[in-house]
Amino acid sequence: MRTRELVATCSRGLEEVLAGEVLDLGGLRVEAGRGMVRFHGERQTMIRSCLGLRAAMRILIPVASGSAGDREQLYRLAGRVAWEDYLTPGGTLAVNVAGRNSAFGNTVFAAQVVKDAVVDRIRQRTGGRPSVDLVKPHVPIHLHLREGEASISLDAAGTPLSKRGYRPKGGPAPLNSALAAGLLLLADYDGERPLLDPMGGTGTFGAEAAMIATRMAPGLYRRFAFERWPDHRQDLLVKVRRDLEALQRPAPCPIVSADHDPKALKVAKQNLGAAGVTQWVDVVPGEATAMVPPGEGSLIVINPPYGKRLGEAGALKGLYSALGDRLKAIGGNSTAWILAGNRELSKSIGLKASRRIPVFNGPIECRWMRFDLYEGSRRVGREDNSLVMSAEKAEE
Repeated sequence: MRTRELVATCSRGLEEVLAGEVLDLGGLRVEAGRGMVRFHGERQTMIRSCLGLRAAMRILIPVASGSAGDREQLYRLAGRVAWEDYLTPGGTLAVNVAGRNSAFGNTVFAAQVVKDAVVDRIRQRTGGRPSVDLVKPHVPIHLHLREGEASISLDAAGTPLSKRGYRPKGGPAPLNSALAAGLLLLADYDGERPLLDPMGGTGTFGAEAAMIATRMAPGLYRRFAFERWPDHRQDLLVKVRRDLEALQRPAPCPIVSADHDPKALKVAKQNLGAAGVTQWVDVVPGEATAMVPPGEGSLIVINPPYGKRLGEAGALKGLYSALGDRLKAIGGNSTAWILAGNRELSKSIGLKASRRIPVFNGPIECRWMRFDLYEGSRRVGREDNSLVMSAEKAEE
């Protein structure tokens, strides 16, 4: 079976962990870029990528790239693709646009140009024409614009892979599922140590941790755009699903999602149930500033508020300081990771981070910060960086 180029997109900062995932599932010639990982694989690799990648947002199949300095160039570029291999008369399409190109100040216009080229080609070759369906198209098309250039890809998944299906539409989603999973992978979480999210909210970290710990593929039971393509191989999809199901196991260590808000706890339980991981995650009430890890050597993950609205940052300094004080008292050879979206607030934690990894939560540039927690305090010395330090001297 022939291989072809594939692209997995992700939140910026997760490229290396995504590249590791791609290698693990059999991707060839893997190369991490900015917000994406490029690789090669057979059809089965594409299917496995859609079902099994945790940190990926989309799985794209490039079909054309070249000059796109004006409407005519983009139209010709799109028109060269053999769309009749993927789309039949009466089928549907949608064009998603990312990136920028000064020739197309309005991305809706760029999408319209590609749509016209696809429709015209199908009509010329078959006598019929497809239509647009923005909700569930047979062929989702991804257009990426750069200055003077464009690349066009098929979107194999359709709905972004971050939409696992366990969070209700329209609900609060401060942290998308793929980013949460990627952060856990950056923290080297594999389920072999207890995990606590003391600001668990609606359970996203808990759900993703449970899927990692039980080796449940995040896209195992959802549907994908490639299933609606004329050349879809249902036998391969069934095989990949069975192979992934065979990898599952019970979670070896406790996973706890805590929050002080009763409404959030209720939604978290519903989400964990929809994800099929209720039995592996304890949802408990509690204040983050009084957190108690579920065991020796626990991994603690925290996504605190960033204070982006006017006046919020000042009010949150006390919370960050209290979180730091509680972490200092925990010890137990635990490790805490905090997603800091506000540089000044992160200084109020009062601990020295052993790692700071730049990541993006949507448009917000954050730091995924690691704190190594030990029993008691460690004496400051020339060869020993103290865990506890003043906020004024906190690492920038």
